[in-house]
Amino acid sequence: MLDKATILRGLVGLDRDQEASNRALAMETDFRTRIKSHVASLPHHGAKFSRFNTNPFVVMFYALQNEFERIGEIERAIIPTKVFSSMETSAGRMVEAIVLPQYGWKVVSSEMHSSDSVIDGRKIAGDTLCLTTLKSGPRCLNDAMSENFADAILANTSAWAKEAGIRKIEFTYGVLYGTKKQSNKKDWHILRNIAQKLASGVKESPEHQWHCRFKKGGVDVTVTIRIGIELWNYIAGHDLAFYEICTALLRSCIRPTDAEVPAHKYSIMDLEDIISIAEIPSTFNIKILQRSQLEWLFFFVRHFCDEMKSGDLASVPELL
Repeated sequence: MLDKATILRGLVGLDRDQEASNRALAMETDFRTRIKSHVASLPHHGAKFSRFNTNPFVVMFYALQNEFERIGEIERAIIPTKVFSSMETSAGRMVEAIVLPQYGWKVVSSEMHSSDSVIDGRKIAGDTLCLTTLKSGPRCLNDAMSENFADAILANTSAWAKEAGIRKIEFTYGVLYGTKKQSNKKDWHILRNIAQKLASGVKESPEHQWHCRFKKGGVDVTVTIRIGIELWNYIAGHDLAFYEICTALLRSCIRPTDAEVPAHKYSIMDLEDIISIAEIPSTFNIKILQRSQLEWLFFFVRHFCDEMKSGDLASVPELL
């Protein structure tokens, strides 16, 4: 669970840390440039119907649900759906390309069926080779994919270590957003498969935890599942990273406004409570985000926790 007071304290910490603020501003510029370029390539009014891959049965069901009478009505529903699905496939690559280098990681562009085909990022920290693969969400694996990941890790451990001249590897299966509770647990099955496939060498079992450790070919390997906030703070090595990324995205995507937000009745039952800023005094003021962007902050962060509460807003000094 996260509460709004904790989120605001993190935002205040970012606002006061010049180095962290500078990283957020750098990512903001990069996000805006890449997102605009990507959006320009998405389906538009000149796109051919074959690009949309619509399911004719779903189209009919949706038309009934919404009492559509004209094709123009269903077209207006199809275009945003296609835009969303197109962004789903590219968002992960964009995030890793922008965020990883900010924290000292090298983005790995690997060919299929190579030793690096399961790696998206690499860096050396002391005597450890840190490797990570990044996936878009907490439910994107199936059983076959979990086993393939385990096989790839076991098969390539020696090659990775030899190339880096290092005998210690920290491998992270990272998920861009979500929580361990939201996971379908197929990511954890990577760890189980590794332990089951090793005849010997398991130093730490994954039972009741989200990592395992083994030794193979003289190389010490730790494999860890990191999801959402835990992932980003690990990538950066500090607890402000998540707020840096949130802020960069909000500043690049959401234009601040001084206009009062008009009343709106949401169809999603708890959405109004999630995004509400009514309890935040008007005196709350930071440089890095404007008040009109705070409801977007809570909306974004809600994807990284199982529940969101208001918390003790009085404990945030800037609210007093």
